[in-house]
Parts: sequence; structure tokens; C-alpha cells
Amino acid sequence: MENQQTQDDSTLVLEVEDLAIAYKVRGGEIEAVQNVSFDIQRGETHGIVGESGCGKSTVAWAILNFLGANGFVKRGSIKFQGQDLVGKQGEELRRLRGDKIAMVYQDPMQALNPSLRLGEQMKEVLTVHRNMSSDDAEEQCVEMLKRVYMPDPSSVMRRYPHQISGGQQQRVVIAMALLNNPALLIMDEPTTALDVTVEAAVLDLIAELRRDFDTAIMYISHNLGVVARVCSRVGVMYAGEMVERATVEDIFDHPQHPYTQGLIRCVPKLGNNKDESQLYPIPGRVPPPNDRPKGCVYGPRCDYTQDRCIAERPQLRSVANNTQVRCHFAEEIDQSAWIPPEDIKVRAATEDVTQNEPILQINSLKKYYDVAGNGLRDVIGLGEKRQVKAVEDISFDVPRGSTLGIVGESGCGKSTLVKTIIGLEDSTDGEANFLGFDITGDLSQRNIDLIQELQMVFQNPDSTMNPSYTVGQQIARPMIRFKTVPRNQIRENVVKLLDSIRLSESYYDRLPRQLSGGEKQRVGIARALASQPDLVLCDEPVSALDVSVQAAILNLLIDIQREFGTTMIFIAHDLSVVRFFSDYVAVMYLGNIVEIGRAEDIYAPPYHPYTEALLSAVPIPDPKVEQKQIRLDGAVPSAMKPPSGCRFHTRCPRRDLMPDGGKKCETDIPPWREFGDGHQIFCHLPQETLETIDPVIKSPSTNGSSNGHKKSLNGRTNVADQQQATKS
Repeated sequence: MENQQTQDDSTLVLEVEDLAIAYKVRGGEIEAVQNVSFDIQRGETHGIVGESGCGKSTVAWAILNFLGANGFVKRGSIKFQGQDLVGKQGEELRRLRGDKIAMVYQDPMQALNPSLRLGEQMKEVLTVHRNMSSDDAEEQCVEMLKRVYMPDPSSVMRRYPHQISGGQQQRVVIAMALLNNPALLIMDEPTTALDVTVEAAVLDLIAELRRDFDTAIMYISHNLGVVARVCSRVGVMYAGEMVERATVEDIFDHPQHPYTQGLIRCVPKLGNNKDESQLYPIPGRVPPPNDRPKGCVYGPRCDYTQDRCIAERPQLRSVANNTQVRCHFAEEIDQSAWIPPEDIKVRAATEDVTQNEPILQINSLKKYYDVAGNGLRDVIGLGEKRQVKAVEDISFDVPRGSTLGIVGESGCGKSTLVKTIIGLEDSTDGEANFLGFDITGDLSQRNIDLIQELQMVFQNPDSTMNPSYTVGQQIARPMIRFKTVPRNQIRENVVKLLDSIRLSESYYDRLPRQLSGGEKQRVGIARALASQPDLVLCDEPVSALDVSVQAAILNLLIDIQREFGTTMIFIAHDLSVVRFFSDYVAVMYLGNIVEIGRAEDIYAPPYHPYTEALLSAVPIPDPKVEQKQIRLDGAVPSAMKPPSGCRFHTRCPRRDLMPDGGKKCETDIPPWREFGDGHQIFCHLPQETLETIDPVIKSPSTNGSSNGHKKSLNGRTNVADQQQATKS
């Protein structure tokens, strides 16, 4: 199938045509990628989206010839600026890769040498490919670091990779990739592990690079919101094939392929909640390369499959709006008439849980970490005692059966808070009562029934899985330990849990090393739910999952909550997911809660300035949405020496609205501003000023408002804060 040519060939940077990539295995070979065709013009960002295992990264590795010893291009061509890259080897390929083609990896540490200073690694790009002197190379590296908004770039040049944050590491990698002004920049999930604020800065940077350097960018992602923000055209891959190509507007407004439509139905839109909308995960899984169907590869998961789909493989062809789609019946499919499968029941509205008694009560909770110095005075005990104030005076109640979402940047104390609640960390001060029992004491002293009712889903599933035990054994262990299921029904209940997290019974006897990262996360969730707990603490449980699996997990958690009345605390950096899943939201910054209330109130004005900045950074899967652009300066300050007064004052974009220019913010602890129904904002700005702030998102469908009944959350301040509020 020929690629569509929308511009003159002189602007064509990359042209991939009928590409097939195979890997040699015992007994033959497997085609991981088949019949992939696309092109990228100068100054264009071309997105490649799809679930894990669809071949997105494999195509990128083929362009760079990094397929490994057993991988090779079996058919097709990869032309870069008119010259075919297939078959190029040795010095010619090495110089081309370092000079004209650059790549930014998902994990920046894959591209950084931990034993070399960052400056040495950056300068090497110029000294090798441009024969530049060391001094000139250093000067240009510093300028490029400034270009990617790196604070104190000269100092960064002297540091090692482990001495800077993950977001800063990613900026260094981007700066390295741009030093030679490459014609093609390949970015493989470059923002997946970043905070929403850092992600927004990186995406802004990508847009500037495309404009200022006229660079062609290939952007690989499973996040449709990111793709909507930075891409001009999008290719959708499924099971090693390109199934749809179109402009980003057409992909979101008029998706033609059933798979593209399914992906969009999996994504929660900012402003939607679990009572007003439903997520529809795509049934089944991406088939492995050695077990693809003979006809349409998407046929077994498609809602429109007919006999022709089973017998004949469709070709990529042009349809309306110059879209290319690999589907026999694309013109006949009416997306608006789609009916959910019978096994997906439309969820009824949740009953009002605001009148329920609190299952968890937190009052003035603190968690400090002592930091040992290495000087002589510290060794003999005369040095100044230093502490990391990870959690500072946190107070809130969580009604039974509700979900409290907690959002904020890395380092704000979200994970420390839930680890303190569950007992993995001792509290420094304050009160925490669960089911009427004090849970601030030593974990070893807790009653076994209390442990059964309080479980946690961790961000890293490897931290909860024993590599020596099978999946079935690990999910069954809580059932056996807490005797929630008769012994003769344990396997049956484990299989039922596996099915609910979209894993078949065959996973029962698999070991953790035989699972993907997403599969491990699903097992971790099943293990936490196995004891049928009253309260589940979820620490980024869906951040590493594809959108379809994420939708299935969110639906599972909602169904579990409604069936058993389970209460949840849900931490995530995706504010759209938090809005959809949570009844209430608490916004944390540097150990403090700065805003708390009903989810619909948090996502609509009035906002705390920090909440406003977070919302303005959310990638929204709709390129037509108008969104404020508020970017915070600098990184989150150290919790060892937090700023005086309001901890957010060093980065606050609204300080100029204060009558004194923000001087009070620097010295005084803010008061709590009450906005009714439990909505509270921890800020010096007068209430009338906060109420005049415009919505971050200007779209009727995502304005964060709700016409439903009023809910309330008892977000309580501590005594000192109440006194401060009274004085103000």
C-alpha cells in the first residue's frame, strides 16, 4: 500500500513501506511486525499508539537497527532522507544514528552511563560527531540544557545521573538527542514515569522543538491524552500491523477502525465520574506473534466481525477524510450506534455514601525521617538534628464505601501517608483510627482481623510477589491465612479472581518471572482483594497498564467496592483517572494537604493555585479542548528544609494577587478557606479572589461540574490551623 503524500517529497524525512520484522527462534522465525507503512515529514510529530505487544517499539528499534542478534528486517524498506537504512552496518550506520537520528528512551537511565558525569556524556556527542573542542562542546551543552529549562545547567554538567531527579534525567537525554540537531527524533514513551507537571513541561518542549528545529518526531505512546497534545498525525498499531492512520483531529473525532474506537472508549475524560460514564475495556488480549488469526488480526476482539473478516486479511486502504484504515467494513460502522457487549453491564449510580460513618479517621498525622549526618559532630551526637518532614499535620475522614483520591507531584508525601496508615512506616505524631482501633502503633501488635481488613496495592508489584511461588499460590495465601474461603474452594475462588482481572486459569501455575509488568500488577491487585478487606490502599495501581487493562482494573475496583462496600484510598498521577474513580480528592504538596473536598468541587473553580497548575498540566484525549497553560517554576523543595509560611509560595503563580505581593505567604501558615460541603482550600488568597479564578478547561463536557446531589467529606484542620484561620 503506498503512503499518502500530503507534502512535497523534499520535506519527507522518514518513509517506512510494507515493513516486516522477524525474529529467529528455535524451529524457525516469528514475524513480530507485518505490513507497516507510514511516513513523517519535516517539522511533524507522528504518533504511534497501541497496546503493549503491538510492535510500536520494535519498529523504532528497526529504524535504528537495534533489533538484536536474532532480529532482522524481513521485507520492506526504511528510507531516511531518501537513503535506505535496511542493510546499513558498521561505521556508516553508527555515524548516521548519532548525527542525524536520535532516540529518547522511556527510562532515561538506559541512555545514561551511571559511572560518568553528565557533562562528559553530553560533550562526547559533539566531540565525536562534530570534531568539536572540549571547551566549545561544554559551552554548547550548557546552552542546550538551558534550552530544555534545566535549572543551574553548569552544576548539572558536573553531576552523576543519580544526583538529579527522574524528570531532570529525561531532560538531559532530550538535550543530548538534540545537540546535533537531528533530522529525526524518536521518542519511546518519554513521559510515562514523569509527574504530570514535569510531563507538561516536556510536552511543551517537544512542541517547541518541532517548531524551532523543524525536527521530524516519531512519538510512541499508549497515552492518548499525550498524543492529542503533541502529535499532528497518528498511526494506530495492533498485533504488529498498522490498522489506522489519520490526522490527530480525525483519530479522535472520527475513528474509523473498531480498535481505535475501542481504545478511546477505554479512556476516562477529565470531568467524567463513575456514576455518569462507563469505561469499556476491549475484550480479550493482543495475540502473540506466533498465534495470530489468519484473517483480520483484530477479528477475535471485534464487535463487528463477519465471515469475511475470518477468511480474508484486510489491507490498509484510504477512506473518508484521507484516513487509511485496515478494515473491510469501516464505511459501514457507525460508532455512535455501538452497543456494549452483553457481559459488560451498564453500572447503576452509586448510592450516597456521605452519610456513612467514617471508617478511617486521620487527625494531625505526622511522619518525620531522621537524617544522619557524616561529620564528626554528627558522629559523636552533637550535630544539629535533621529531619525529612514527609507528612505534616494531615487530617481527614473517609466515609465507609467511598473512595478518596490523593494527587500531587512525586515527593509530596502521598506514598508515605498510605504506608503510615497501613503500618509499613511508624507515625511520628498524630492519630489514625480504623474501625475504631488505633493503627499508629507497631504493626506486629495489630490484631489479625484488623490486618485482614486493611490491604494495599503497591506501585511496584515486584515488591509484593515472591519469585519462588506461583501466581495461584500467592493469591491463595491471604484466603488461607485469613480463612475467608473454605480450603476445598480456594482454587475455584483464585481462578474467579484471575478471570476478573482478565487473566486465564493458565496463569495459576506461572511464576512471576513469566509475567509482563502489567500482568504482575494485576496479580498484585488480585492478591490485595483476596482477603475481602474493608479498606484498600492503592498506590499508583494502574500507572503501568495499557488503557484497556486500566479500564478493566478500574471497573473491577468499582464493582468490588459496590459489591462488598469496600472503602479505598487511591493514589495516581493521572488526574483524569482520579476524577473518574474517586468520590473525594485530597491534593498534597510537600507533606501538606492544600485542598480537599468532593471530586466535582476539586475539578471546578475555585481552586488552590497548586490544584489549578496540576489541572492545566493534564493531557486530555481531545485535541479541540481549550486548556490553560500554567507551568510551575523549579522543582518541589526539599522536605528537609521546607519553605516557611506557605510551602507552595516559592512556586506559586498566584502570589501577585495578594495585596502585599505575597510577603505574608513567605512568613505565615495559610488559613483554611471554607467553600461549603467539605470543600476546603489551604491558602492566603481571599475567598472572593479564589472564586474569580476561571476554569482551567473550557469545554462543556469536561468542566468538572455536576448537577447531581451534594456530597460532603469531613476534611478537618488541626487546632493550630484553626487558630491561624481565626486570626486571619
